[in-house]
Amino acid sequence: MKRMTFKACQVLLALCVMTRTVPAQEPQPGAPEFTAPATDAAAPSDIPATLSPQGAAPQTDTSESAPVPAIPLDLPPPTQATDSAPAAPQLIPGNAVSVTVAQMGQPQGVILSGGQLQAGINFTLPSDQVITSAQLNLNLKVSPDMAARNATLQLMMNGQPLGTVPLGTSDSNVSNYQLEIPAALVVSSNNISFKINDGDALLCLRDLSDKYQVTIMPDTRLDLEGQQLNIGADLSHFPRPFFDSMQMTPTTLAFAFPAKLLPEQVSAAAIVASWLGIQADYRGINFDAMRDKLPEKNGILFGKPGDTIGGLTLPETNTPILQIVDNPGNPVYKLLLVIGNNDQQLRAAASRLTRGDFKVQSPFMPVDIQTIPRSKPYDAPRWIPTDRPVRLVELMRQDQSLTVSGIWHEPLRVAFRAAPDLFLWDGETIPMKIGYRFPSESWIDDQRSYLSMTFNGTFLRNLPVNKQGLLEMLWHKLGGDARQESARVPLEPYLIYGDNQLSLYFNIETKEAAPCSVLLNNNIKSRIDEDSWIDLSKTRHFSLLPNLSYFVGASFPFTRLADFSQTVLLLPETPADSEVGTLLDLAARSGIATGTALYHNRVMFGLPSGGANLAFLNQSDVLAVSTLDQNAFNRALLAQSPFTANEHTFGVREPTMWQTAQRYLEGDWTASGVDADRYFSSNEAWRGFVSFRSQWNPSRLVVMAIGSNGDQLSRLYTDLNSARINAGIRGDVSIITDENGVRSFRVGQQFPSGQMPWYMMVVWYANQHSALLAIVGLLFATVIGLSLYALLKRRAHKRLNPQDYDSE
Repeated sequence: MKRMTFKACQVLLALCVMTRTVPAQEPQPGAPEFTAPATDAAAPSDIPATLSPQGAAPQTDTSESAPVPAIPLDLPPPTQATDSAPAAPQLIPGNAVSVTVAQMGQPQGVILSGGQLQAGINFTLPSDQVITSAQLNLNLKVSPDMAARNATLQLMMNGQPLGTVPLGTSDSNVSNYQLEIPAALVVSSNNISFKINDGDALLCLRDLSDKYQVTIMPDTRLDLEGQQLNIGADLSHFPRPFFDSMQMTPTTLAFAFPAKLLPEQVSAAAIVASWLGIQADYRGINFDAMRDKLPEKNGILFGKPGDTIGGLTLPETNTPILQIVDNPGNPVYKLLLVIGNNDQQLRAAASRLTRGDFKVQSPFMPVDIQTIPRSKPYDAPRWIPTDRPVRLVELMRQDQSLTVSGIWHEPLRVAFRAAPDLFLWDGETIPMKIGYRFPSESWIDDQRSYLSMTFNGTFLRNLPVNKQGLLEMLWHKLGGDARQESARVPLEPYLIYGDNQLSLYFNIETKEAAPCSVLLNNNIKSRIDEDSWIDLSKTRHFSLLPNLSYFVGASFPFTRLADFSQTVLLLPETPADSEVGTLLDLAARSGIATGTALYHNRVMFGLPSGGANLAFLNQSDVLAVSTLDQNAFNRALLAQSPFTANEHTFGVREPTMWQTAQRYLEGDWTASGVDADRYFSSNEAWRGFVSFRSQWNPSRLVVMAIGSNGDQLSRLYTDLNSARINAGIRGDVSIITDENGVRSFRVGQQFPSGQMPWYMMVVWYANQHSALLAIVGLLFATVIGLSLYALLKRRAHKRLNPQDYDSE
């Protein structure tokens, strides 16, 4: 009863905060006016008035007339039609969200075993929410030996006990528990800790990791309900409320455009989407594109002065501006207006938005036109440099350390991204130096302890505490120092992906005579030296294209210049909302991969027939998005490609005899065009990617995201968040269906792309086309052999029959 009363007080407090009136102020000098649409008398049906305790009747607003929503600071009030209905009451919308253990940064769950019988998870929540209800759905997997001990698992949240659950036997492999959490305990930054209460009895048992184990499964989740607070119309909060860095779950954000969509508006939206992708990073973000419609919640609007979007008229202005206003549907939510008269102004407004640093309580800001620096090849901030050795400490986050405490600990994980086209000759490796130090305690078993190294899930080696070798062992027996504190570990080139992770774990074993108390000694330290490094300076940027695995892993080759200054984002003449939304999703993925927003992208609607757009297309790679409904656009784009599109079908062209002979001569016998064509024709609902050489420049590449319809195309965002599907995308055709997952094929010819001197290209070409080289060598040997045979036969005849040549 006390808890329900507290929740009710929280809701009432939030209502008081949200419905307080803000004194009207004089308009800010120079601030443009906007016209908001008239609101209905009733509130939107999908926005609840308040959250009620379970079993109680819903709370409703019984007042005769609701107050007019508060006017944003420093803005004139929106003008409404004289015959409009009374303004809707300002409601506090409710939010329901679930956060899993995997989303809290533990994709494998939390394992309690050995001496590590307690652990904790940190998670954060948006700071503009008041939590009113919380429930933990706990899924546990308990080993049989642990279940036989009838131990219990104690849970705490933010230092306060939540209760205990039994670790006994269960009818299934995974036990499920539901725990109610007092809403007052849930704040912006939280910690949930787990502890096995039987830890003292297990302390002195050796080799516990396989026998006594409890796993908090990664699908364990925290279900939360809360109220959204009104943070006010203030640019200084950006990217809140549109994206909150404290949120650990994926974000869906609405981008709205006028009914008449222009390429420069999509280009500005791509800049903002890619920057928001950088902020979201691993959390994930996707975009709903809509035209002439206002978002129901928070959203960002792009348009020209005077454009109307869902009844809201953008303010008139001669300069680009940024402005944040209340959403007419519910003033708790906000709309951000990005306004410009042309491509240059919209690009300036979007780029200024990504720089942030706005004055407090500034709902409106005019933007000056500034020159935006262009990217250089392979200068993406999130890509590891390839011109020098890079220390591991440079690759770590600010909250990470190269030092671990105690015997049982989490592995040290060093993550980095790399350009996917790194090339080394066969037999060459990537050097890596690891400096490390084990604790020097006498109770540590030096012979059984080691530093375990894995790279992208592949085991590399175990580095010992002491040097290995007969002389070193003898020296150590005599009391000499035989510690090995550094090692050079070569990495095979095929281990380097676009996204990489080096894992280092100090596996410390104790001697049999070691006292129990040392097993939980957190005063001992193990560390990786700061001068440890990895060196990719001997690699070259060279690859065979098309290769869709490069695209899904790092948006390559478009990210060769991370700002897309040599990339065209191509849409049909009249793009659908699903096509625009998918393009924005792909822009966000590029930002995540490189850490650079697409400041110099160029968007085109349809294929240009001439002018500056065609000239730019001739020197650019192309990222296109379409569906089968866009028949004319598809046929024009695929005209000189290995693919063909009709009104309702997509397929693969049959190669000519010369193309077939050329591929056989080059030793390319792995093409699967027939299989790909059959797979296209046997599926009605599908989505995926195709890639081929650009018809405008044979050294450039086209990647096309396509779906059988708009609904299928929109599912690509979910597909690309699946590790299994990402791993299956390769070649130049990848088709995804709900029934079969992903299937990939290679249909067209690949071509070399990158930085390789001509004399090395000769060696590479000979290495890649051994069959053709053998045929050429055979033909050359045949010609030379026949010529020598004729010459030697004539010489032999002359020697044996000199009289035949006396007269000459």
